[in-house]
Amino acid sequence: MNFQQLRSIREAARCGFNLTEVANVLFTSQPGVSRQIRELEEELGVDIFIRNGKRLIGLTDPGKGILKIVERLLQEAENLRQASQEYSGETSGTLTVAATHTQARYALPRVVQGFRASFPDVRIALQQSSPEHIADWVISGKADVGIATEGLTQFKELISFPCYEWSHVLVVPEGHPLLAIDAPISLVDLAAYPLITYDIGFTGRGHIDDAFRKAGIAPDIVLTAMDSDVIQQYVALGLGIGLVASMATEHSRQNGLRSIEVSHLLASNVTRLAVRRGAYLRSYTYDFILQFAPQLKREDIIEALHAEPHSAGSSAVHNVDFEQRILKIA
Repeated sequence: MNFQQLRSIREAARCGFNLTEVANVLFTSQPGVSRQIRELEEELGVDIFIRNGKRLIGLTDPGKGILKIVERLLQEAENLRQASQEYSGETSGTLTVAATHTQARYALPRVVQGFRASFPDVRIALQQSSPEHIADWVISGKADVGIATEGLTQFKELISFPCYEWSHVLVVPEGHPLLAIDAPISLVDLAAYPLITYDIGFTGRGHIDDAFRKAGIAPDIVLTAMDSDVIQQYVALGLGIGLVASMATEHSRQNGLRSIEVSHLLASNVTRLAVRRGAYLRSYTYDFILQFAPQLKREDIIEALHAEPHSAGSSAVHNVDFEQRILKIA
């Protein structure tokens, strides 16, 4: 048994049993992957995969149990590598942070600047994508930390921590009729104009949809994007009014836009930071997390990392009291 065999098993499951894709991920050949899988099955004396001819089409029942063990073995191997670097006193390395555009553009610069001052020998690899891809990258080990507003609580392989609350803001061109309304603006007022906002699954879009649905109003969403700057650019062009994250409006006036408070219409949002359950985190990773969410405590992170997914203690980071305490401090 060797690690290449274990990696072949894991990647075959991750890649939908497409061995060509597995070979690309592992930088080897498709026959080589097939051989690694078959040799491990022969050594264990059990079929891990269901086959249709030479094609893999699924996991056998024993294979499902074996895959969980393989995942743990490979994670512990990575933990061992991280621990050896930590204990040998190495202060260099790469911290890979996956985040949505809004977080990378508006929330992370201050943190990255402070982190670089504390750890000048650590390289930061910043990756931007959707919350779903961010979760996948953290689960697979391609990213050490994931930051997003939506989606990170849905994966049992992740531990996510609440970091800060924020609200949406309405942005309109200078001179827009909505600026002349004296009373608090309503959802009916918003629905009277074409609306530009985030793609589904991005930056609190769920709370926007929920608000209109509960009010029985169908907004005219004419354009969506995952980038706050792009949304505001199209608002400035007169294509509609925009709903964006509050932290994204700091330079709105420069684009000829005005902001209108709508926190009374839409539920607040919580940005979360996620790490892989059971991962060994380098000291500089803890430092990064605590710079991003200083209200957290290192012992909270360590306890959550090693709690069982369905045990009473493991839900601490999703416990309502815990969340309220953390967000109140933030």
